[in-house]
Amino acid sequence: MKIAGAVLLLVVLAGCAAQSQPTATPTPVTATATPSPSAEARGPVQPAGDPTVIVTGLSAPWSMVRLDSGSTLISERDAGVVKELQANGTLRDVATIPGVVHAGEGGLLGLEYVEHDGAWLYAYFTSESDNRIQRFPLLGGPGSYSLGAAQDILTGLAKANNHDGGRIKLGPDGMLYATVGDATNTDNAQNVDSLNGKILRMNLDGSVPKDNPFPGSLVYSYGHRNPQGLAWDADGQLWAAEFGQDTWDEFNVIHAGANYGWPIVEGIADDPRFVNPVYQWPTDDASPSGLARIGSTFFMAGLGGERLWVIQGAVAQPGSAATATAFYANTYGRIRDVVPGPDGTLWVLTNNTDGRGDPRDGDDRILQVSLTVAG
Repeated sequence: MKIAGAVLLLVVLAGCAAQSQPTATPTPVTATATPSPSAEARGPVQPAGDPTVIVTGLSAPWSMVRLDSGSTLISERDAGVVKELQANGTLRDVATIPGVVHAGEGGLLGLEYVEHDGAWLYAYFTSESDNRIQRFPLLGGPGSYSLGAAQDILTGLAKANNHDGGRIKLGPDGMLYATVGDATNTDNAQNVDSLNGKILRMNLDGSVPKDNPFPGSLVYSYGHRNPQGLAWDADGQLWAAEFGQDTWDEFNVIHAGANYGWPIVEGIADDPRFVNPVYQWPTDDASPSGLARIGSTFFMAGLGGERLWVIQGAVAQPGSAATATAFYANTYGRIRDVVPGPDGTLWVLTNNTDGRGDPRDGDDRILQVSLTVAG
């Protein structure tokens, strides 16, 4: 795939030296949202004005999943705690996930809610021996959610202090997708017999779908270094955000069975063996994690880049020209996750208390971003 469009070159960011983690007490903040059109019906949009603080005092948060009940579940990586943010702003602990072992980038990572033969919370986390996915019955209701007994969905993924992947998302096809890093063993990425360095696709019980590209395998795409963002466009096409090494971070359109080049290539290589990224950034400008779509616009969280990236014009066709614009650079620090918020807004999760950021007063927090038609 040959991609048009130049890479944005922005101001080099200030360093993010590791600092001790503050001991902030989670504090709910009352916020009101401005009603706006539904996410699916909208065309290109972009942030408008300053974000509103929804909650403060989170500790190394990693993932958010919003429920139809109005509550939002949040994972805290290091402590292995799932928190509930109620619609009225109250924050409480739901449960501590048994067996979570934090080291480096590992711990309690992605969460996903699935309603199928009951209500389930899926969690991707690092244990003493591996990275794994478990699911838990989600019991109770807003203000009283709890978790039932764990069920293993997938175990045995190689873990490391770095490159653990960790995002899990329910696709529009009803399948569960997971991003798995190469666990610092680059050979994993090109080895289709390994589940590391891959994007995986599985049935809700962890079994292999019959229509996966490699028979009998959960591997959906390979040649990945450390993907951490997943989102689908209005046509059901999967997209992913991926950490590069020293040169390029990537925004990729994901095709079943395709090879994305790591560690042979990084970024746009125009090598027919591999799929080019639709967009790429210098690693100081992005270090991408969470990914979300509202209307025709993708929003990508930037960790090392400390900014929100707004991506327009991304279509799954050769020669398409995507553009990316940065918002809030160096304002709120590291951004770990993004999800559609209430009433057509966007929610942004900061990640400054994980030992790599520069914590601001009240970190970490969820911010609500109002959106307007892109100019």
